[in-house]
Amino acid sequence: MKLSKKDARLRRKIRIRKKVNGSAERPRLCVFRSNAHIYAQLVDDLTGSTIASASSLAFVKSGQAVKPNKAGAEAVGREIAKLAKEKNVETVVFDRNGYLYHGRIKALADGAREGGLKF
Repeated sequence: MKLSKKDARLRRKIRIRKKVNGSAERPRLCVFRSNAHIYAQLVDDLTGSTIASASSLAFVKSGQAVKPNKAGAEAVGREIAKLAKEKNVETVVFDRNGYLYHGRIKALADGAREGGLKF
């Protein structure tokens, strides 16, 4: 029996999370993608706390027009990098959350690298 698209992603997510952990010095950059928005957050897995978060939804609420495409994902990546710099975070561990490293996920990672994050 073939897995649904969601179930296949969740299996990949579990496989990835066995290997990827964030700490206070090097938090995990976790990405979530929906049809309408893209979200990113920096997570310290040792304490279970979120250090910083950014999303395309936050841009929309602040009045900026961000579409759910690669350009919007890149803007979210630059924003999360800016927030990380404010919290004195230079390097992160990238958690693609089971999504393929392609399209909006890759654009967000490239935007974060442009903003100065290392991973």
